[in-house]
Amino acid sequence: MSRSLVIGFGNIDRADDGVAYHIVNALRNRLGKEGLGEGDTGLEGLGEQTDTVFLAQLVPELIELLADYGRIIFVDAHVDQSLGDLHCGRVRPESASPVFSHHMTPAMLLALTSALHGREPAGYLVSVRGGCFDFHQGLSPGCEALVEPAVCNILELLNISAKSAKFPKRGNRRVP
Repeated sequence: MSRSLVIGFGNIDRADDGVAYHIVNALRNRLGKEGLGEGDTGLEGLGEQTDTVFLAQLVPELIELLADYGRIIFVDAHVDQSLGDLHCGRVRPESASPVFSHHMTPAMLLALTSALHGREPAGYLVSVRGGCFDFHQGLSPGCEALVEPAVCNILELLNISAKSAKFPKRGNRRVP
């Protein structure tokens, strides 16, 4: 059975842009793992069947890490009106040049992993609509309500029954 990596990315100091941090921690909770503290990435605890990390942004240095996994699930916030409040879809490798040199997309990382290692992990994106990107920590009510459904989508992608995974210990709400 191939290993899976869930990579949440965003800025926890910009309100809803940090939703992936909350999703990753809720997922870790459901998987029986301790949540990441502020500033922790999860990179020091790799080596399980399903690994979970949170980073401020995607960087080329992740290519070496991605090559060790059969499935990569990227988790992020979005503002795209063409996507629903909760988007879950396949990510295919794409080698387009970034507009800004510090900005990598999931598709670019998968393409570089394939080119450098000859391996093409299955890629997925779980993205939650954000409504507030002000300078503060915490999520808007609408974004917070999407955390648990996003976790359920990730569990489904991991082929883990949402019913067999633990329910959240802290005040996270389950939204149908």
